[in-house]
Amino acid sequence: MRWVFVVVLLLLAGCGTVPRNTRNACAVFEQRDGLFTNWRRAAYQAAREYGVPVPVLMATIYTESGFRHNARPPRTKLFGFIPWTRVSTAYGYSQALDGTWARYQAETGRWMARRTDFADAIRFIAWYHNESHRRNGIALNDTYRLYIAYYHGHGGYARGNWSETARTGAKRASAIAGSYARQLRSCGS
Repeated sequence: MRWVFVVVLLLLAGCGTVPRNTRNACAVFEQRDGLFTNWRRAAYQAAREYGVPVPVLMATIYTESGFRHNARPPRTKLFGFIPWTRVSTAYGYSQALDGTWARYQAETGRWMARRTDFADAIRFIAWYHNESHRRNGIALNDTYRLYIAYYHGHGGYARGNWSETARTGAKRASAIAGSYARQLRSCGS
């Protein structure tokens, strides 16, 4: 009976860990395609449903959370040393804000979706990028502009006053999306 407990504990521990080689999409999928989870299937289903290429989706997660399921922005400090509030409500793989996540749940009927679940988070990102395409005319394979809209919101993107932080993130997302696209062609995804 003890070994069953150990096996279950190891399986659950593996669900919350960051993949070892996040710069290689094939390696990420190999590490996360198993009995209880299948990141590859979730990514390709989201891509089919919303028309956003898998490398763009994966690059957004890489840039936003580094594939950490419970990623959050840092806390501010009270008096310079007491942990206080967070700068935003961003959370999970997608770093979706509370309000945007609630809107996604309402518009898609996915009330049980969780930001800490990879399949839910990648579907959210696909939905959001598709909304950016619909509202702002951004091509679904334009990682740079999709990331800017993801970072600043649809209105912020339309205003065009993009921060240097967003531009840097967009460059990083574009570069990793290109790498992911090449890798996924070679590993047969």
